[in-house]
Amino acid sequence: MPRAKTLPALWLISDARNDALLERALAALPRGSGLIYRHYHLDGPERLARFRALRRAARARGHRIVLADSALTAREWGADGIYGAPRALSPRRRGLIHLATAHDMAELGLAARLGADAALLSPVFPTRSHPGGGVLGAVRFRLLAKAAGLPVIALGGMTRHRARALRWTRWAAIDGLS
Repeated sequence: MPRAKTLPALWLISDARNDALLERALAALPRGSGLIYRHYHLDGPERLARFRALRRAARARGHRIVLADSALTAREWGADGIYGAPRALSPRRRGLIHLATAHDMAELGLAARLGADAALLSPVFPTRSHPGGGVLGAVRFRLLAKAAGLPVIALGGMTRHRARALRWTRWAAIDGLS
C-alpha cells in the first residue's frame, strides 16, 4: 500500500462534462499528480478505450491513474488503484491505491478501519455536480479531516484559489482542473 507521502496531492476527476478537455488538463497538471477515472457515462469497450487513451496521457506526465471500479478490473486495465465508497472497495486490493469517498465522520472512520490510503471528503464547497446541495464548509471540513485517521483529499467546488484559502495541499476537482 502506498504511504500518504507517496500519494499525489492533486487529483483530476473525469466526468462526461470534462471529457473533451482531459488530455489538455493532464498535460497542465504538475508531474506526479493523479487522475481518478470515472466515466460512468460510457459502456464496456468504449469506457476501456477511453481509459487506455487517458492512461497513456497520464503516464507520459508521471501521473497515477485510479479507476472507479473493482480491484479486478483495475488490475486487468492496468490502473494504479481503485476509487469508491469504503464498503464497495475490495479487500483484494493488495498493491493498489485505495481512495475512498466520504461525506461525514462515520464514512471517514470506516475508510480508515478498512485500510483506505486516503479519503476524498466532500463536498467542501458548492459544486456544479450537486447544485443547491449541502456543503461542509471550510471549518467543518478541516475539523473532520484532522480527526480522520487517514490522509484526506478535499473535493467539491475545489480550485487552486480555494485550496490555498483552505490551506489544504491535498485536493481534487472535476471543473476546477479542466
